[in-house]
Amino acid sequence: MPTKSSWLTRQAGILLAVSSLPSKYGIGTLGKAARDWVDYLSAARQSCWQVLPLGPTGFGNSPYQSYSAFAGDPLYIDLDLLCEDGLVTEKRLKKAEWGQDPAKVDYDAVRKAKEPILRKAFENFKKQKALARFRKENAAWLEDYALFMALKSAHKDQPWYQWEEDIRLRKPEAMKKARAQLSKEIDYYAFTQYMFFQQWGKLKKYANKKGISIIGDTPIYVSGDSADVWANPGQFQLDEDNMPTQVAGCPPDAFSADGQLWGNPIYRWDKMKEDGYTWWIACVKAKLSMFDVLRIDHFRGFESYWSVPYGDETARGGKWVKGPGYDFIQAINEAVPGAAIIAEDLGYLTPAVKTLLKRSTYPGMKVMQFAFTSWEDSSYLPHNYGNHCVVYTGTHDNDTTLGWIRNAPKGDLEMAQDYLGFTEEKAGLWAMIRAAFTSVGDLCVIPMQDYLELGSEARMNTPSTVGPQNWSWRMEKGANTKELAEKIARLTDITARARMEESQDDTGRTGKKAKRKKSK
Repeated sequence: MPTKSSWLTRQAGILLAVSSLPSKYGIGTLGKAARDWVDYLSAARQSCWQVLPLGPTGFGNSPYQSYSAFAGDPLYIDLDLLCEDGLVTEKRLKKAEWGQDPAKVDYDAVRKAKEPILRKAFENFKKQKALARFRKENAAWLEDYALFMALKSAHKDQPWYQWEEDIRLRKPEAMKKARAQLSKEIDYYAFTQYMFFQQWGKLKKYANKKGISIIGDTPIYVSGDSADVWANPGQFQLDEDNMPTQVAGCPPDAFSADGQLWGNPIYRWDKMKEDGYTWWIACVKAKLSMFDVLRIDHFRGFESYWSVPYGDETARGGKWVKGPGYDFIQAINEAVPGAAIIAEDLGYLTPAVKTLLKRSTYPGMKVMQFAFTSWEDSSYLPHNYGNHCVVYTGTHDNDTTLGWIRNAPKGDLEMAQDYLGFTEEKAGLWAMIRAAFTSVGDLCVIPMQDYLELGSEARMNTPSTVGPQNWSWRMEKGANTKELAEKIARLTDITARARMEESQDDTGRTGKKAKRKKSK
C-alpha cells in the first residue's frame, strides 16, 4: 500500500475564492478577471490555485451550503463572454447595478442584476444540440437539479421540505405534472449549467496550459435544502415525511460552549454501503473532472461524526457515531485510482482518525495559526511536520494572519514572537508566511489576503455566524501588483517550491526541473 499520494510534490499555491476576483460585475467570474489571475499566479511562480466550493448558494451565501453538490453557481458566469457569444448586448450590461463597494460582494444586488441578463441570454441561445448533449451527459444530476430550481422559483424560494406533500415526496404523478408545467423553467436552469461548465472548462484548460493546477473543495455534507436530499432521500437520515431525524454539527469545545449546529442532514451510511457508495463516488468523479486536486472538508467525519437530534437548538445534545471508516475510503480509491485528494483533518483528532488518514494516503492539513498555543508542543508547529501535508497560514474559516496577530491571546502571540522572531505586526505576518514556505510540508498554500497584508476586515468567514460580512470579501483591482508577484516568486524560488518546467538534458531526454530566477 502506498504511503504517500503520488501527485504531491514540493510546490506552492494561493487560496482565493472565485467570488473574490475583481470584476466590473460585482463578483468574480470565469472570464478575463480569472484568466488575468491565472497569469498572475504564473508570474508569481505558483503551481496551484485553490478555490472554495463553486455550487449555487442561497440564504447566507455560504459555498458550503449549496443547492447542489454537482451544479455550478450561475453568478460566476462571465457576461462579457456572453456578449462575445452574441447572447446579450453590452448596452444591456451597462444598465445594471452591481453593488457599491468594490471590496465586497453584494449578493442581493448581483442576483437581481444578473438574473434578467441570463434569462435574455437563454432566449437568444441557439446551440440546442450542444445543450441537449450536455444534458444527456449529465442527466444523472442535472435533470433533478433543474426541476428542483424550477420548483423552488415557483414556490417563491421556499425550501423543498415546505412544498406540498405530493411533490415533496416526489410522487410520480406530481413529478410528471411539474415537468410538463415547468418545462421552460427547467430548460433555463439546464442552460445556466451548460454556460457555467463551458466557461469553467475553458478557464481550467487555460490554467493547466499555464502550468497551474486547480485545487477544488467539497463539503462533507450537503445542504438540507438541496436537490441532492430532495432527489435522494433514501441516502439520508430522514423520516417518512422526508424530514431529518439527525443533523450534523460539532461538539462543545474551548471555542464554543454550545458546539456548532450545522443542521445538515446526515447520511445513511448503511444504505450507502449497500449500493457501493454510488452517490459519493459520482460526486468525487464529478469534482475531479472539474478540478485537478480535490480537498474534502471535515475528513474526520468519515471516522466518526457528531450527530444531533433534529430540532435541538444547540449541538450540546449530540453524540459521536461511527462513520463508514476505511471501507468508504477504499471504495473511493478503487473507483478513482490515483485520485488527487487533500483531507481537511482539522479539529479534535483521535488516534482512530489519524490511522484512517494514514491508510487513505491523502495528505492532511497544517495551519500555522493553530500552532502557537502556549501550553503545548503543537502538531501544527513546523518542526513537527512530516513532508506529506499541505501547509497554510490560515484557511477561509480563520482570521487573516495580520488579524490573528492583532487579536491573538497574549500568551499565544508571545510564543509566536519567540518562535518566529518578530516584534512588528507585518514582520510577523511575513515571518509566518516564510515559516510555511520553509517547512518540509510538500504543498504550501497562502490565502491572498495574507499576501495583501490585510487585517480582519478581509476575513472570509467566521464560523457559526451568518451575515453580510461572510463570504463577501473581494480583492480590489490593482491590489495584486507586479512587485508583490516578484516578491512571492522570489520566496517560491529560494524555498525550492517553484513550478516545474520542461527541460532537456545533454542526451536530449525530456525531464522537469524548476528554473530559479535571480533576484534583482
